[in-house]
Amino acid sequence: MREVAGKVALVTGGASGIGLGIARTLARAGVKVAIADIRPGALRAAAAGFAKEQLTVLTVELDVSNRTAWSNAADRVEQQLGPVEILCSNAGVNFVGATQEATYEDWDFALQINLGGAINAVRTMVPRMIANGRGGHVVITSSVSGLFTGGGAGVYVTTKYALVGLAESLRGDLKSKGIGVSVLCPGPVQSELFESTVAVRPRTLAPTGSVSIVPPGVAREATPIFTTAPTGDEIGRHVLNGIQRNDLYILTHPEIRPVLEARARALLAALPNESVDPERIAASEPLLDTSLYV
Repeated sequence: MREVAGKVALVTGGASGIGLGIARTLARAGVKVAIADIRPGALRAAAAGFAKEQLTVLTVELDVSNRTAWSNAADRVEQQLGPVEILCSNAGVNFVGATQEATYEDWDFALQINLGGAINAVRTMVPRMIANGRGGHVVITSSVSGLFTGGGAGVYVTTKYALVGLAESLRGDLKSKGIGVSVLCPGPVQSELFESTVAVRPRTLAPTGSVSIVPPGVAREATPIFTTAPTGDEIGRHVLNGIQRNDLYILTHPEIRPVLEARARALLAALPNESVDPERIAASEPLLDTSLYV
């Protein structure tokens, strides 16, 4: 999708952080933008920021885990802006802590928002995009934690790995429909993800095994990993470029290269060193298609 001006975009989790950066970047490029978020105050603040730049935005209050609300939100965006051609499924929550200490509530919360929210976005919006016949592009926000991991974030990582697989498979499914699909995998970003996670977590899911990532009395915004991180707007520019180039992966942090290489080497080294029956290879040919990754 080289030309984006005049297109209609819906960005979930769009009132702050990466989502807001994506939305602002698209709006500055001439896209008609709707931002969806569960926090009405954050939506008002985001809209005020758009107004200062003389950019127009439609704000939609939306719980991405609510399927009925999704249908209502889609109808409203289409009625006020037109058919959605750019879908950015970005809403997400975080978790930090040992996997075995995570509560069932931790799992339910993260799966409902991170994975369930993306599933609902795809199920609600993509059939409409196909029916409109205008083509388009879908961006699903995962994370570098969807590409590699260590300890201390198993709940979050599980959802983010799933989103990479979702995006890759969806790209294959939509190739013939004129709709591109990208998966965004950013590293640390100057955002409010930790704070918004606490703010939107329902009281019914209060028990948690999550732990703070900074010592008591230390402001997260003052930590080196935060102050050196790119802004949401910088991530937004990567996303716009990825949409225009129809990139499968939108990566934003080149410093992750050594970890990606190490993981790739580990995977290849684990392959059995043995010959394979040519008939088995032939039978598996549909599973061995490399075209998605070329």
